[in-house]
Amino acid sequence: MSDCLFCRIVAKEIPNLTVFEDERVLAFHDINPAAPVHILLIPKQHFSSLAEVSNEDQALLGDLQLRAVQIAREVGLEDTGYRLVINTGVDGGQTVNHLHYHLLGGRLMQWPPG
Repeated sequence: MSDCLFCRIVAKEIPNLTVFEDERVLAFHDINPAAPVHILLIPKQHFSSLAEVSNEDQALLGDLQLRAVQIAREVGLEDTGYRLVINTGVDGGQTVNHLHYHLLGGRLMQWPPG
């Protein structure tokens, strides 16, 4: 999907500050952070949103979540905590139509969030 911002990042057409990359997952710093730590984790495979995944994608979703835990430890959020968010659809606040997780930390998170 050449018109997808995150697919273009995966294709290395757009530079990013990579935190982690393997054959299925890319994690990078958000260019417009909402917290002192704001890292995006995306599957390299394009899904427009979480609503597009199926039972066959369980392993990929598990990889994304486990990688978020690992990255949170690596950036020092394990003791103080963090928030992992998936926005889905317009009402959910999704602004890029590619499934992605927001790993947010480094400050106290408020509730309700939005």
